Amino acid sequence: MRTVIFDVDGVLVHGYTGQLERLRRWDTHIEADLGINPDRFRDSFIREVFEKEVLTGRKALLTALEETLPALGYRGSPFTVASYWLTRDSQVNFQLLDLVRRLRLTGKVRLCIATNQEHMRAFYLWNKLGFENLFDDLFHSARLGVLKPDLGFYARIEEILGPQDEPPLFFDDSESVVNSAREYGWDAVLYRGLMDCDTHPWIAAAFSSSK
Repeated sequence: MRTVIFDVDGVLVHGYTGQLERLRRWDTHIEADLGINPDRFRDSFIREVFEKEVLTGRKALLTALEETLPALGYRGSPFTVASYWLTRDSQVNFQLLDLVRRLRLTGKVRLCIATNQEHMRAFYLWNKLGFENLFDDLFHSARLGVLKPDLGFYARIEEILGPQDEPPLFFDDSESVVNSAREYGWDAVLYRGLMDCDTHPWIAAAFSSSK
């Protein structure tokens, strides 16, 4: 049984990705809806606090929002902003999830998620979006204490997975992540669309042999 691992944003969920032609922003209407300037939010919160402290689990999302939002002119509850963010950054890639579902039915895989996420969104993905019904585990950076593309990210996952008969097959939309995963020894594939999974030789063989 082989472990097959998927990233979230730009792979399982349409949203943030470095592949600009596929980018879907969640904050397009945040200024009209909540009065928060999206550029200031990205500069003051995402880059300075979220990426440095929240994604690694050093600070909770709600705590970080509560500390930052007043300086951006927002006086409401951090729960409102968190909820707004979670619900608008959850455009599920249903075509890929259908492939995952079919792959699970082959009985030849252990399906996991590997993503740079904080705890609240990880739980939202697992519980609210129903990823728990398709995947065996979700490895997120706040849980592991390290971000992709650091090699320690993959090392922590392998510690949890235990001995593997063959390297995990990993789909991610970031070239730097794919390169680092390959450096670590994983079979990593740059995801640009469904065909990158559907036509992968190992997956195609798994589907073929299960017919």
